Amino acid sequence: MLDVQNQADTREIPLAKVGVKGLEYPIRVLDKKNTSQYTSATVDLFANLPKHFKGTHMSRFIEIFHRYRNDLSMPMFLNMLADVRRDLDAEASFGVVNFPYFLEKTAPISALPGMMSYRCSYQGNVNAHGRHFTVSISVPVATVCPCSKAISERGAHNQRGIVKVVLELGPFFWIEDVIDIVEKAASSPVYSLLKREDEKFITERAYDNPKFVEDVVRDVYLSIRNIKKFPRFSVEAENFESIHNHSAFARAEYAG
Repeated sequence: MLDVQNQADTREIPLAKVGVKGLEYPIRVLDKKNTSQYTSATVDLFANLPKHFKGTHMSRFIEIFHRYRNDLSMPMFLNMLADVRRDLDAEASFGVVNFPYFLEKTAPISALPGMMSYRCSYQGNVNAHGRHFTVSISVPVATVCPCSKAISERGAHNQRGIVKVVLELGPFFWIEDVIDIVEKAASSPVYSLLKREDEKFITERAYDNPKFVEDVVRDVYLSIRNIKKFPRFSVEAENFESIHNHSAFARAEYAG
């Protein structure tokens, strides 16, 4: 049959990225406790298009991703992008995979289990000069305002926030270990299932451990830097303030 995509184009305009965006697909990723887990991903895959080609072969992106869906570990993600580049005869390939990562988490006093989800993403590109890959992990936390506690006779305002860590791939690491670092830096972790005795414990523990967004970012930054694994990383925190009509935000970046 006629291959229209391979026909010549005379407009002399190369395209930086062409491909598929918003593909929803089941995937399997590595899990520290259970070896692996299945989750659902939203996927963007692209390749560059030289000026002399009319179009790319969109179906090939899906074919390649389908082959890798059951082993989408961090190194395999880059291998998948290398296949995209080769099969589409492109100079560079690009990919983003967003997915919820699930962990079973027990309440601190009742010890009842519940499932927590953490938004994660893989982002990367492959070209003739090398491979680049980052992992993003977003962790919900709770914080108590140190200022509010210091100036108030009764109580202190608290809020839920999101801490986002972006890591450039160095040696192997577990997503769970990064989540643990973030949760320890907050006033308190967040849980999906809590009984009254758990709520009492968390409320009091958070009150005894007040944190600004600046404190959380700096503490997470120090813990990740001390691991000495990552050539580059960033940490940012956003608190959805309970007494303000805006969020509080802080960010730090590291480039070793």
